[in-house]
Amino acid sequence: MDSRKITDIFFDLDHTLWDFDRNSRLAFHRVFNEYGITIDMDDFLEIYEPININYWKMYREERIDKTGLRRGRFLDAFQPFGILFSMEEVDALASSYIDELPKDNHLHEGTIDVLTYLTEKKYKLHIITNGFDEVQFLKLKNSNIDNYFDTVTTSEEVGVKKPNRLVFERALEKANAIPVKSVMIGDTFEADIMGAEAVGMHTLFYNYRKINPPINCRMINDLHEIKNFF
Repeated sequence: MDSRKITDIFFDLDHTLWDFDRNSRLAFHRVFNEYGITIDMDDFLEIYEPININYWKMYREERIDKTGLRRGRFLDAFQPFGILFSMEEVDALASSYIDELPKDNHLHEGTIDVLTYLTEKKYKLHIITNGFDEVQFLKLKNSNIDNYFDTVTTSEEVGVKKPNRLVFERALEKANAIPVKSVMIGDTFEADIMGAEAVGMHTLFYNYRKINPPINCRMINDLHEIKNFF
């Protein structure tokens, strides 16, 4: 990848720029207080987080819909604690969580510094996200980073999820960008890296979860390392 030929840089949002884990924990604290749930937060998140990752994988693969994701992850996560909710209760709980999620907007360390650096270097910046429309735009606005991005493409507007090539093709079209001059930066290897490479984009894998990627790829462990490539 020759940075001198790159014009457009596309970012995932959750777990890449927006500190989903930290913000989610804070949202759960408020939801638990509202509903009188007394489970230890660390114990709950230890169960919930891998369940949530698996449900998002099923959602990306079109095996469940948005409602199935929202309901299933909570039903499965509370079951080991012996807490059973009616469908009306779990829908209310899920809705409260979504409402609370964009109220805290901690970013990963280095986000503002890197976005400012890339903007000053005259790259055009964009977002491609599988997150839900009603919260993703609030996250960008409330964390004061929306002004850095020329375009935002969500899976809901396209009708399919990353890694489906249609999401990346729509994002490139909106940005008036071409794949060989574009880079995708994200934390989910399947959705962000494989999806972008399938349409000819360059990629940079943010190894947020410290995994061993299945193939060799350009990779960073810290957002500040982005500067080494541009």
